Amino acid sequence: MKLVSYRTKTGIDYGVVAGDGVVPISATLRRKYPSVYKAIRGKGLKEIASWAKGKKPSLPLKKIKYAPPLWDADKVICIGVNYPKRHPVHGEMPPPENISLFIKLPSVIVGNGENLEQPKGEAAKTMDYEGELVLVIGKGGRHIQPKDALKHIGGYTILNDGSVRGWQKHSVGAGKNFHRMSASGPWFVTSDEIKDPFGMELKTRLNGELVQNSKAGDMIFGIPELISYVSGMLPLEPGDMISTGSPEGSGGSRQPQRFLIAGDELEIEWSGIGTLRNKVVPAK
Repeated sequence: MKLVSYRTKTGIDYGVVAGDGVVPISATLRRKYPSVYKAIRGKGLKEIASWAKGKKPSLPLKKIKYAPPLWDADKVICIGVNYPKRHPVHGEMPPPENISLFIKLPSVIVGNGENLEQPKGEAAKTMDYEGELVLVIGKGGRHIQPKDALKHIGGYTILNDGSVRGWQKHSVGAGKNFHRMSASGPWFVTSDEIKDPFGMELKTRLNGELVQNSKAGDMIFGIPELISYVSGMLPLEPGDMISTGSPEGSGGSRQPQRFLIAGDELEIEWSGIGTLRNKVVPAK
């Protein structure tokens, strides 16, 4: 099942993707589970899937204004330097010995089709992109063992981990949390639709050119290890997002470097999920 969040005149609604359309969630289910995130938190995914079975879409996908699928998520935990590549800030470096993580504020993330904002001034010179697979926790837990980790995944989505590389030299938190520079979507896909998460393939295109191409199995620290590590630090809860890092090909790791500018169009595709599309515009 694919669940998509979209903007309306009164707020953000959601529904089940069916072909090229959406089955809007019923008023009864919306009262019970007001968002995709709260449906995951409330263990309502099976109920929603059963309700949607056989229903025909009434809202074309091409007419909706997407929001981030988990726009109200409590935690967005991002993993850094998790593929073999040239570091986008520090250049050539040995592979990391330990998992590195940082926090991204949900409020800086836009949805599929929404514009990425190029900041003003010096920060505009090093605006970067990173295509990442996001693990969405379905079953919470603490001190989860790697062998059990996949059982805790409720589904997946995509993140463009937007960065200002120059500001990462100030602090990782500063470089990673510029307003409207990251994006997520196009929707949330339940884990039962992904038979082999390690074989999922990333293709990132910048203005139509393929700039990133890798598989989830190429991570330095694999999916089970990431879930185990984070759960050893704090309890994982349903709806928590873990963005798993990005491979070679982002602007800062390319030689010569190629950062984003106004007018650029970015497409981040993960097999089994879909394609996240955004355009860069200058800040107002």
